[in-house]
Amino acid sequence: MKVAVVTGGASGIGRAVARELRRRGAAVVIADVDERAGERAASDFGLEFARLDVTDAEAVAALVTRVKAERGRLDFMFNNAGIAVGGATGELSLDHWNRTIDVNLRGVVHGVHAAYPVMVDQGFGYIVNTASLAGLVPAPLMLPYTASKHAVVGLSLALRAEAALYGVRVSVVCPGFIDTPLLDHTNPGLPQTELAARARSAAVRAQGRLYPVDALAADILRGVARNKALIVAPASGRAAWRAARLSPSAAVRVAGLAVRRLTKH
Repeated sequence: MKVAVVTGGASGIGRAVARELRRRGAAVVIADVDERAGERAASDFGLEFARLDVTDAEAVAALVTRVKAERGRLDFMFNNAGIAVGGATGELSLDHWNRTIDVNLRGVVHGVHAAYPVMVDQGFGYIVNTASLAGLVPAPLMLPYTASKHAVVGLSLALRAEAALYGVRVSVVCPGFIDTPLLDHTNPGLPQTELAARARSAAVRAQGRLYPVDALAADILRGVARNKALIVAPASGRAAWRAARLSPSAAVRVAGLAVRRLTKH
């Protein structure tokens, strides 16, 4: 039986991925800072829950070590935990930046740092890092989030090249706007901004409709089965990514139009 750890597994993308992994016969540990939601998800799917704050490197390492010791292997490490932070850059404090980097980037670093040596030692394993379409295209009005997700994309692609030498695979997931609770809990524990308060409606305006989280989970595991470097969904996200690659300057102009529309300038 394959063994997986899914951080941020109590809700949203992580919860859907954990459920789909379980359906496919894997033993899954749901790791999340939200104890109540994590225990509920674990109970619903018959999985194990571990309370985990991904900003605590020692705690992440301890969880990975324990899972490997108890299960004898670690097949998948899904570094999925993240927060959404948004607002005009002038409204954001260093607390917005630091908290986003701590969770969205250092949380992934801690997961990689813990799981990668285990996988190299056993000669197999798969690290899947959750970034965002905001890590591939210009995404204004949420600069801390955008910066952290670009960093996760770069980390993942570089690690993929290195890890292949040791039988370890790496993918990075770059979703567009997904119908998850993340859109309703922007700037968690941080000063709110006017734009963050209407994140869901802004996402609907930008994408047309929100992509179902279960569909994304299926996309992710399909991409993992195919060992894809980048897993980008939905189709509108792939189109935006291709357009940004063809003409970065045009992508910036389009992003500027979105800024004017959302800020009514």
